[in-house]
Amino acid sequence: MSLSKEEQKILEHSGYRFVGQHGHAACKICHWTRESIVNRGVCYKQKFYGIESHRCLQMSPAVPFCQQKCSFCWRDLSLTETEWSGSWDDPETIIDEAVKAHNLLLCGYYGNDKADKKKLEELKQPTNAAISLAGEPTLYPEIDELIGEFNHRGFSTFLVSNGQYYKKLENLTNEPTQTYLSLDAPNSKIYKSLCNPQINDGWDNLNKSLNILNGFSNNTAIRITMVKGKNMTSPEDYAKLIEIADPTYVEVKAYMCVGSSRERLTLDNMPTYNEVKDFASKIGSYCGRKVTDGSEVSRVVLLTKE
Repeated sequence: MSLSKEEQKILEHSGYRFVGQHGHAACKICHWTRESIVNRGVCYKQKFYGIESHRCLQMSPAVPFCQQKCSFCWRDLSLTETEWSGSWDDPETIIDEAVKAHNLLLCGYYGNDKADKKKLEELKQPTNAAISLAGEPTLYPEIDELIGEFNHRGFSTFLVSNGQYYKKLENLTNEPTQTYLSLDAPNSKIYKSLCNPQINDGWDNLNKSLNILNGFSNNTAIRITMVKGKNMTSPEDYAKLIEIADPTYVEVKAYMCVGSSRERLTLDNMPTYNEVKDFASKIGSYCGRKVTDGSEVSRVVLLTKE
């Protein structure tokens, strides 16, 4: 079932705003959107891909639904359902209300003397949808139509998936501008212990999605969340999996000890930027990629083909 009003209030207290009538879709203002408005920095996605942070809509159509309960997830996993249940809102309603809620959450900046006036005008019309806030977006029954509607409205779309619903990825008729797969383990054993799949065949599903990603026309990316002491091992095995997908980009990013993940992991599990960079370089050495960009403040590096 979708989230109850009480459960929604818990998440709203941390910045979420639910949209539609059925309690499954929401948006939230990213830290870097706020920083960009006052010219104090931008998200690494602007540095790597040119996505303007002040015009990025961070949202999800499937907040309560995910097939995994990853140890490093910052969400309260007690609110997570494995399969979709109940009714849902249509893509047009979700987008219309998400943009409206996004603007309402930022309205205080119009009274902020430090806010960039040009950006204040531009942010009224977001141009990128980061479909990655929480949950597994491919579980939303109309994810294909949602991407299509964003595309129709002139948005770029960044879709982040855990790769479990490989059939939905395989049958997308509206490709995102950039499709991410989360690859957070080099082998099945680590995957099961770290990502805690709630369905059978999780590792096989992920591997099928890696093969499917290889066939996408637009940009693709593998995102690896590094958890010190848990999955920073066997770089050659990560490389083999990356070669299956042959993505445009590989992002290697540090786990951040925030939110509910602090109940499961500690600060000791957060690798430094240099540790992330060194491990990423090892992965790259096995699959013909090298570190070509990075953001130290976000502890993330970008691997591209040599």
